[in-house]
Amino acid sequence: MDILITGILLGATYSLLAMGLTLQYGVARIMNLANGEMLVAGAFGAFWVFTAQSVNPMLALLFVVPAAFLLNAAIYRWLLLPLVRRAKNRGQLEVDSILATFGMSFAMVGLMRWAFGGEFFNYSFLATPFELFGSPFGLNRIVAALAAAAICALVWWGLHATRTGMALRAVAVDPRSAGLVAIDVKTMNTLAFALGGAITAAGGTILSTFLTLDASIGVLFTMKALIIVIMGGVGDVRGAVVAAVILGLAETFVASVIDPGLTLAAAYLLFVLVLLFRPQGLFGRRAS
Repeated sequence: MDILITGILLGATYSLLAMGLTLQYGVARIMNLANGEMLVAGAFGAFWVFTAQSVNPMLALLFVVPAAFLLNAAIYRWLLLPLVRRAKNRGQLEVDSILATFGMSFAMVGLMRWAFGGEFFNYSFLATPFELFGSPFGLNRIVAALAAAAICALVWWGLHATRTGMALRAVAVDPRSAGLVAIDVKTMNTLAFALGGAITAAGGTILSTFLTLDASIGVLFTMKALIIVIMGGVGDVRGAVVAAVILGLAETFVASVIDPGLTLAAAYLLFVLVLLFRPQGLFGRRAS
């Protein structure tokens, strides 16, 4: 039961990281390898709010999310949109975007090292035990999981209950057909990329309440996001959430029963198994 609850709490926070990349790749067709660095930037924002301003780090979401949205919108408009315009097909766009965002990840690491230093950082927030089903768990982890679940529910509602969400889903299915029914594909792609970055930064803010991070750890979260997105099915928000919980359970089980140093190996084993036996993902459709 301890492993189950801890895995679910961890997976809930991972879901934000994966949901952000799902929107960026599933809708805008941008495989963003700087996704983890955006998470670390959100974590730094929460760290600064809590240590320098003595403000609840959850309130950092009120400025981290809008700032990340505007930053990612600018990145898409000025850096990635020229790649989209010159790409002759989706394959070329994916290659170009991987190379561009790979370089951007190094630039962001350098900027964060310059601004915040290269040391590990953490802070104590709600670091008190809270009993669930007879066992104590960190209250900060529980609050983080509840906040992540609320954000996921809000995004799900936005995608399925609003006209903008319907337009985003239409572009994800077929950009050309979406353009034929008066959907501004360029605007929707920009919105998807910006929204994905904002959700990822929100995930960093939440994860910082119970994890120790540093400026260069973003690549680890990028890899986890890629594993979750492929496992759940590219472009499927529901699949990203379910796969995030599965990854959280797998990492918790391995860390508790075998060895904490093998958690990343367990994640890659899951990734390989999905590629071998269900390459379209848990909720993806097999290409005809």
